[in-house]
Amino acid sequence: MATIYEVSERAGVSLATVSRVINGTAKVSEKTRQRVMAAMKALNYRPNSAAQSLASNCYNSVGMLVSEVHGPFFGEMMSGVETVLRAAHKHVIIAAGHSDEQSEKEAIEFLRGRSCDALILHADAVSDQYLIDLAKEDDAFVVMNRHIDAIADQCISLDNRHGGYLATKALLEQGHRKIAYIAGPLKKTDAKERLQGHKKALREFDVAFDAALMREGDFESASGAQAMSELLKAGKKFTAVVCGNDEMACGAMNTARDAGLQLPEDLSIIGFDNVIMSRYTFPHLSTIDYPIGEMGRMAAKWVLKNIYQQDDIDIIHHFEPSLILRDSVKAK
Repeated sequence: MATIYEVSERAGVSLATVSRVINGTAKVSEKTRQRVMAAMKALNYRPNSAAQSLASNCYNSVGMLVSEVHGPFFGEMMSGVETVLRAAHKHVIIAAGHSDEQSEKEAIEFLRGRSCDALILHADAVSDQYLIDLAKEDDAFVVMNRHIDAIADQCISLDNRHGGYLATKALLEQGHRKIAYIAGPLKKTDAKERLQGHKKALREFDVAFDAALMREGDFESASGAQAMSELLKAGKKFTAVVCGNDEMACGAMNTARDAGLQLPEDLSIIGFDNVIMSRYTFPHLSTIDYPIGEMGRMAAKWVLKNIYQQDDIDIIHHFEPSLILRDSVKAK
């Protein structure tokens, strides 16, 4: 079987030029491209990934760290990344960190050991300093859902604080004043920032934050159901609830209905993320749009621009959330 070295010799060009023709990663003159293609045909050469990597110093694979591999949020994010990279003939290797510091570090080291050309990191638990130090080691990576000033050019983030503010403000503008809050795990920055936004909206409307009307979940539906059960059993009146994400909101809605409440007549509910399930709940869930699919595509484009030298790409580093009002919110 012919090798890439033989193609290089027959065409009279460098290994890198042969690789550029095979991968289409850079401009090559038509005359040179035809010479390389003729050499490949004459030698019956079929490119393989190992040879391409050797010639170009690229492996055409990108590592991706996610918190979980299940659920609509991460599914949409991974799909966004994979769609863009697959169209560019790159492959994605996925590892889960489970929002645990040691697990995230182990997953990152695993991906680094796979000779990935770059990493896309949705990291919840490792510190900012860990990521700053990683950047100093010349590792190519982009961080999702997180902003770190020292490596701002490597971050794709959402204003979670503003999203939390918009959710609560929407209820306040509908006349609600007794508002419960089901937070995501407060060890996570996005959950903390959404709670900060909730409190900001309350202050603007001169409504005191009531800790007795807050419960902490884990971003999964069962924790939303449990939190709603606890809030109802506590006996403190509330007419609306803000949930840290849509999955918890769905769990909370089911528990409220099981308790005999009519939604939204007796209780208004709003979530966060605008995942696909929010459009099919009953009533349809009001929420905050988190364009995670687009952010995943943007992270993939960052890799194409910064690692594979595709210059005709504009990168958006910061995304803004927006309010999606549906049927689960009613005026008080």
